[in-house]
Amino acid sequence: MVLTDAMRSVVQRVSQARVTVNGEEVGAIAVGLCAFVGIGCEDTEADANALADKLVLLRIFEDDQQKMNRSVLDIGGQVLLVSQFTLFGDTRRGRRPSFSAAMEPAGAEALFRYFCERVRQRGLTVAEGRFRADMQVALVNDGPVTLLIDTARVF
Repeated sequence: MVLTDAMRSVVQRVSQARVTVNGEEVGAIAVGLCAFVGIGCEDTEADANALADKLVLLRIFEDDQQKMNRSVLDIGGQVLLVSQFTLFGDTRRGRRPSFSAAMEPAGAEALFRYFCERVRQRGLTVAEGRFRADMQVALVNDGPVTLLIDTARVF
């Protein structure tokens, strides 16, 4: 399977999650979603909008019948967003991943900020990692539920 260049996210349903940088907690949430977000070199605001809508409306929380029918918005959950260019690591050749499909840092940071704001605009509490920092992410995956979202497959 070859993934096309598109905005990507690994999303985990969590009972809690936090990110620290140099021992300082920079973001933390209770029940909700932890989303690692990769931005490709050809991604646009349209990709960020599609990913934000998918993330906010994704029905992966259980209803009263234990069916995954509720979104993070429905449950009043929170979201931790962590930029992660390594989602564009291409390991098809050699032993060292190539990251040539990832957007350059300045553009990626601007699009990541745009994406975070789009999620906030939906009324959710959003915590963030620190862009281009060496982060430690701790989370308790609930379920476990982990999904890969790729905007090439969202439209």
